Amino acid sequence: MTQGSVNVKYQISPYYVFFLIHSMQIGAGVLSFQRMLAKATGADGWISILLAGVLVHVLIWIIYKIFSLVPGDITFVNTDTLGKWFGNIINLLFIIYFFMLSNAVLSTYINVVHVWMFEDITSWGLAAIFFGLMYYIISGGFRTITGITFLSVILSYWLLFVLFYALQYSDFYHLLPMFTHSLLDILKGTKDSTFNFIGFDMLLMFYPFIKNAETSQKFAHWGTFATTCLVLFFYLVTLVFYSVDQLILNIWPTLTMVSIVELPFLERFEYIEISWWALVVTPNMTIPLWAASRAFKQVFHIQQKYVLWVMGLIIVAPHFFFLDKEIIPVLNKLVVNLGYVLFLYLSVLLIIIYLKKKMRNKL
Repeated sequence: MTQGSVNVKYQISPYYVFFLIHSMQIGAGVLSFQRMLAKATGADGWISILLAGVLVHVLIWIIYKIFSLVPGDITFVNTDTLGKWFGNIINLLFIIYFFMLSNAVLSTYINVVHVWMFEDITSWGLAAIFFGLMYYIISGGFRTITGITFLSVILSYWLLFVLFYALQYSDFYHLLPMFTHSLLDILKGTKDSTFNFIGFDMLLMFYPFIKNAETSQKFAHWGTFATTCLVLFFYLVTLVFYSVDQLILNIWPTLTMVSIVELPFLERFEYIEISWWALVVTPNMTIPLWAASRAFKQVFHIQQKYVLWVMGLIIVAPHFFFLDKEIIPVLNKLVVNLGYVLFLYLSVLLIIIYLKKKMRNKL
């Protein structure tokens, strides 16, 4: 596969990459990431967030560099560089990673609904409904996915104004003392905040769907920059609203903070927040599932719709037997750890491609 094999009518304009990257990085994670980050770094958590942002910028540069040398998606690059058999083993790891990421976001959101809204609703029922929505969106093609992602970003930014409401009850002395944690603590905090930045790697699959893809790199960087600023804002607002000790004990700090908002006609404002958040997490679930099913199609040459149905069964089935709160820690840990391995692999892959190019030039 090469970039040219994707018909231009299925491709998107480069500036949509901003929305695809930014939307993938902002999801259910921002509702709860502050607790683990505060436990590791306290008031120095902002340093870990900035480091995580810088790391993602470097990885985006690596991805674009890889595709400048070997155009296509990651499944083609792997087989072209490493050979059919070993390349497809790596492709299988990427498929598992994409699939688990989609499932992790879905399970986390279902858990939020159970804890904050409807504790008696069945997990498998919600999972089936969301899978039906994802299947419908994916069936419309990648341009439809991009349109939903664009609307998700545009229609959700009003939720930020709710955080300003909390600032009137804040104590900015909670930001002190700074620079009291070791480098090891900061790096641990960077790892804990990584889940909020995972998702930019969907670029590995949708790169061929971008018109003049090499010109979209600046939009990918701007998307990550916007995410870094937003995550930093979320963390600082919760840090001044709670003390560090309170933050460590709060499982859902963002939602707890939002729950203080009261309107004359609405007592539980967090119901609005959680319901609207379904629009935010829909691209988080849909794009990785599309990436997993498309990669499976590319590797095993099976129609994508059949792959999607099988993946749908795998998504829904565990919710018959396990509670979502039991599934989430396992999925999140697997996604982050496998993500780190694959990110390291991208660096190695770029070096291998460079070496192969040099050897070919010498011959």
